[in-house]
Amino acid sequence: MNIALWIVTVLLAVAYLLGGAFKVFTPKEKIAASGASAKWVEDFIPGSVKAIGAVEMLAATALILPAALNTAPVLVPLAALGLVLLMLGATLTRYRRHEPTYMAVDLAYVLLATFVTWGRFALEPFTG
Repeated sequence: MNIALWIVTVLLAVAYLLGGAFKVFTPKEKIAASGASAKWVEDFIPGSVKAIGAVEMLAATALILPAALNTAPVLVPLAALGLVLLMLGATLTRYRRHEPTYMAVDLAYVLLATFVTWGRFALEPFTG
């Protein structure tokens, strides 16, 4: 189970680090023009889009570094829980925008982050 948790955690960290960096360093208009799945940015001001990206990058870092450095590893499931909440908000945005296909993708991220949260709090915590 520990290996499965690490695999999912690393995949989530990479996805959120790259996605967050894209939101932080790319203008809102260019994000919106990048495809149909990115039209959600039209509902937010540029500062909010950048803040969402920064939160994603911080969560990605908190998914890996505390456990890898053995410094406050309890932050790993807390970061995963934060991603669950963030993606539930994304799911609600997709619901409001009538984007069921993208909503399903967001729910998949909710499930993966929930797996890490549950796994690191209950199944395979880093500390006894």
